[in-house]
Amino acid sequence: MKALSIYPEYGMEILNGTKTEEYRTWATKYRGDLLICNSAKKTRGAVAGHALCVAKITGIEERDDGEQKYYAWVIAPFEEGGSYWIEPLKVKGQLKLFNVDDRLIKPAPFTNPLSKAGEQWYQEKIAPLIY
Repeated sequence: MKALSIYPEYGMEILNGTKTEEYRTWATKYRGDLLICNSAKKTRGAVAGHALCVAKITGIEERDDGEQKYYAWVIAPFEEGGSYWIEPLKVKGQLKLFNVDDRLIKPAPFTNPLSKAGEQWYQEKIAPLIY
């Protein structure tokens, strides 16, 4: 699976569904499942050095804020057929897009992270990794 390293606080926002776009200075033709890997930088309130979710990239929009051009990578919502949580996976990040063996990625046993099962799973699997 294609993977992308990002700052841990942004990875947590994607995981929680509050960040629905990832901003980059470069575009890619890639669309589909993208493993979100939190970098190793320890950040209070975030998990460092792990992948926690797969963001389904549905499109990339070119934007210009008047000073520079950038690209918004649009992330599908966390629902069936969209983005999804995974078992925490220790990953060493890299620059640009990189590959992670599909066999290492194990989806969480639910489709709705806001469900009771999702909340319980978060407390058991993710909360203990938060710095």
